[in-house]
Amino acid sequence: MEHIDYAGSRSWNRSSYFSASLNKLTLVLFDFLAFALAASFAQILSSQELFFWQYSDLRWQVSSYYVVALGAMVWFWGNQRHYSHRKPFWDELKEIFSTLAVATMLALCINAIFVKNYSLNLWSMQWATVFITLPVLRNLAKALLNKLGVWAMPCVIIGDAQNAKDALNAINSEPSTGFDVQAIVLPSDESKAKPINGIPTLSKAEFLARSHEFYKVFIALEKHENCLRDSWIRQLSKIGLLNISVVPALRGIPLYGTDISNFFSHEVMMLRIKNNLNRRSSRMVKRLFDIVASAVLLLLLSPVFAYIGWKVSRDGGSATYGHERIGLNGKKFKCLKFRSMVMNSKEVLENLMANDPEARAEWEKEFKLKNDPRITPIGQLLRKTSLDELPQLWNVFKGEMSLVGPRPVIDEELLRYGEDVLYYNLAKPGMSGLWQVSGRSDTDYDTRVYLDSWYVKNWSLWYDIVILFKTVGVVLKRKGAY
Repeated sequence: MEHIDYAGSRSWNRSSYFSASLNKLTLVLFDFLAFALAASFAQILSSQELFFWQYSDLRWQVSSYYVVALGAMVWFWGNQRHYSHRKPFWDELKEIFSTLAVATMLALCINAIFVKNYSLNLWSMQWATVFITLPVLRNLAKALLNKLGVWAMPCVIIGDAQNAKDALNAINSEPSTGFDVQAIVLPSDESKAKPINGIPTLSKAEFLARSHEFYKVFIALEKHENCLRDSWIRQLSKIGLLNISVVPALRGIPLYGTDISNFFSHEVMMLRIKNNLNRRSSRMVKRLFDIVASAVLLLLLSPVFAYIGWKVSRDGGSATYGHERIGLNGKKFKCLKFRSMVMNSKEVLENLMANDPEARAEWEKEFKLKNDPRITPIGQLLRKTSLDELPQLWNVFKGEMSLVGPRPVIDEELLRYGEDVLYYNLAKPGMSGLWQVSGRSDTDYDTRVYLDSWYVKNWSLWYDIVILFKTVGVVLKRKGAY
């Protein structure tokens, strides 16, 4: 499902354009429509009567479906806060799927208890279909609201240092939330007015005079600015701006699955960190997922393997080769690929390094060349489409790699990880990973290290599934591949 650029560039006034009530009502109506369409579609596919009230058993089964559906919507409203809070796309999708999974089992139990001759076919069709219609129509509702000009929520960020910039980048990376950051508020009177990442800045006085234009405030101050943060919270409460999110400076801390607790009568927040990849159960789940998925893909893609192997080996060389990479806990292994270079690639590279200073500088910086003379014509196609990496499915099946993980590196590259090499050694290298779906070769090396470390610190099976889903789009677009 494609993300939609929900936030616009026009100047908003919340009293004239943004409408929280209209947004909430539209999302509720579209969710109900998604359940209704799924029910009707399922009855057609399962050859059940659409006029279900004429048949007792069918009437009870369809009625129980709508009861559970309404219960799921109440859960979305009250517990998940989907209709009143803005959440990142993939987080919201995960909550939708987990809620529907529970609702599906609940509906089956109700049918088994109260419906004498219920249709298992109808039940499976209803809930399988709603897994598709609900996220699709939810996204469609947001797109429609954005088209009408009422979805984008006018926001400001208070802060002018690194934490504010990180918050801005994070918000802009999730356009489905509709957060439209229109200004950066300089946190203190001593701050100098300056643009931040192209966003105009406001002084404290200017913001207070225009506070009616904004619906949400993000306070993203630095660690040492606690007193300033408290002052801003009091000031915002005084003027009636209560839609406030505090963005604490927590860069480097694993956040996924972190438990938050507080203490009665004390302003202390305690984070209980979970490094999931250190847990045996998590590693077992990840390994089982790798075995099943790689086995299925190896079987299904065997004709593709045979054809590519034949094309590559026509020059008399081997179809595949293994390059030594660093794996889990620093253990070395042969990372398999279809050969995309000429047979004397080592000599060609040495000659290029000796005679082309620009190419040598590029190689020393990135360990890659955009215009690499060693690559064969078929190799160009394989690299652009990432088909050269298909043999790594065997590495995954053997347990040397994972479908998703940090990108496999050589000894020289590992030195660039610095202290973050500890995170790299905690996970198996992946065929795909966060770096590959975040720009690939278009990102600088420091960003690659950061993304690999973030993945290890915040691993979850859901994130693996998200990355694999994004990988398909990246490969089809051939973005950043060379």
